[in-house]
Amino acid sequence: MISKKTKYGLKALGYLAKTPPGEPISTAEIAKNENISPKFLESILAELKKQGIIASKKGKGGGCYLMKPSKEISIASVIRILEGPIAWLPCVSLNYYEKCTDCASEESCSVHSMFEKVRDNILEIVENQTLADL
Repeated sequence: MISKKTKYGLKALGYLAKTPPGEPISTAEIAKNENISPKFLESILAELKKQGIIASKKGKGGGCYLMKPSKEISIASVIRILEGPIAWLPCVSLNYYEKCTDCASEESCSVHSMFEKVRDNILEIVENQTLADL
């Protein structure tokens, strides 16, 4: 299950994806239209800004906007920024791999092989979906 942080981040980015490129949208407008707490949204957007997904403009008419076209930002990249690993187990993660301490070998672990399949199926979807698809 993804966190509310990731869900709201995707909703906010989906909202930005519907606006003309480079046109700043205020955090207040996104929060109101997507039913997200403004304070929570600000922290999410700050993280996305730090990772180069969005940029912001200050002052009158300011707000945030996508740094790249929405069709170039995968859902997987946003999930990794806001949530971390997409894999449900560290031993099957492609980007956050950790060896299991309780398995003799990953090759003989039935749980490992099943969750590799789960990871692969999730990745097939989220790597091929972009903000433009939201």
